[in-house]
Amino acid sequence: MSPEVLSTPVVDTAKTPPDRAHSRARAARRRKIVVAASRTLLLVTVLGLWEVLARADVIDPFNFSMPSKIWDQIWTWVTHGTALGSLGEQIWYTLHEALLGWVFGVAAGVVFGIALGRITFLADVLGPYIKVLNSIPRIVLAPIFVIWFGLGPASKVASAVVLVFFPVFFNAFQGAREVDRNLVANARILGASDRRVTLQVVIPSATSWIFTSLHVSFGFALIGAIVGEYIGATKGIGLLVAQSQGTFNAAGVYAAMVILAVVALVAEGLLTFAERRIFRWKPTGSDS
Repeated sequence: MSPEVLSTPVVDTAKTPPDRAHSRARAARRRKIVVAASRTLLLVTVLGLWEVLARADVIDPFNFSMPSKIWDQIWTWVTHGTALGSLGEQIWYTLHEALLGWVFGVAAGVVFGIALGRITFLADVLGPYIKVLNSIPRIVLAPIFVIWFGLGPASKVASAVVLVFFPVFFNAFQGAREVDRNLVANARILGASDRRVTLQVVIPSATSWIFTSLHVSFGFALIGAIVGEYIGATKGIGLLVAQSQGTFNAAGVYAAMVILAVVALVAEGLLTFAERRIFRWKPTGSDS
């Protein structure tokens, strides 16, 4: 055996996978830091430029306001309340309406989506009507709901329901249609009834499709509640927007938008956390 062969170092392959995983984790942490820093820098740049241009009268501060005035408005609402009561009460009023509309809309969307996805005859009969209803701009239904249900929460909940229903319905419908036919066939061979196939095969398989729609649908629920309050209400963030617009208080309009954005981000975070907990078994893209 030649000396070159004897002098060739032996590679410890047992250490290679952990080292590779450690490098990936380190690269992922670096990327998260870079992304977070870039987001912060972008936000600070936009807000700073907005403030400077408004103070220099390059943009009209009366119409566009400025970040400092928006913050002052939010702080005033937090410390002294609004003309309608405390800020927390207004947030909860809107959030309560949006949550009710979201829950009812999600439940109806899942039930009808799974039903039509499983029963072809029902899908053929109701399909054209659902398409017609989906083509209607659902925001224009808010005034009708105010006429039907009055200025109370019911009209806002109804507006939220019609906005939430369709994205959830179509995702549940598609999820039911995309179920692996081999799983259904195997369940039937084992003697499962239609109800058991639906509950134990179809719905679990469609869950990822349904969760995808939940992220978007809660934002729609907030929109439905806000639009309903804007048209006619006794409390809520939408009424704050309407009052601020009526008094030409641009800072108040933007302040209400910031508060709604925070509420939506918190809800998105909770949904993402729940989704990760439920789908812990699913491999991520980095695992491949």
